[in-house]
Amino acid sequence: MNLNAFKFGLACAVSTSLIWVVCSFLVLVLPKIMLSISGDMFHMQLANIGWHLNIIGALIGLAFWVVATGFTGWLLASIYNRLL
Repeated sequence: MNLNAFKFGLACAVSTSLIWVVCSFLVLVLPKIMLSISGDMFHMQLANIGWHLNIIGALIGLAFWVVATGFTGWLLASIYNRLL
C-alpha cells in the first residue's frame, strides 16, 4: 500500500498546527502549570525562567513547526513508499 506523500505531509502539518494552538492557549491561560509540565518533560527545572509568549512569537513558531512537520511527514511517506 502506497501512501500519498503530499497528503500525509499535509496531515502532519495540520495536526501540528492544532496541537500548537492548543498548547499556546494553555501557556497563555495556565503559564505556571505549563512551565512545570514542560520542565518535567525535559527533565529540567524551568520555574525560574518563565514564559515570554506574544502573538508574533506564537505565529512564527506555528509557521516553523507546520513547515518542519509537513516536510518530515512527506519525507517519511516518500521513504516508506520506496521501501515497499
